[in-house]
Amino acid sequence: MSKTILDNAENASQFLKTLANKHRLVILCQLIEGEKTVSELIAFSGAAQATISQHLSKLKDDGIVDFRRDHRHLYYRIINEDVAKILHPLHSIFCPPEKS
Repeated sequence: MSKTILDNAENASQFLKTLANKHRLVILCQLIEGEKTVSELIAFSGAAQATISQHLSKLKDDGIVDFRRDHRHLYYRIINEDVAKILHPLHSIFCPPEKS
């Protein structure tokens, strides 16, 4: 097998491991809809601030999200286009709009 294929498989594996966490998926499913503050992510997920902060840090370190600061608020957004390409179909399957 080509070293390139092995390298690509390793990169894909690491990429999927980052996504394969329920807290990170909840965060990303919210961010696929648009920019959110940390407070909004906490309120939606019901997770503790420390948990959300830990996962946002991991996503930022992996180049998946970034933030902008507006006074006291941090607004997170997805910056990795590959993540967005994967999340759109997942979001449509697992997060359909609620029926009224």
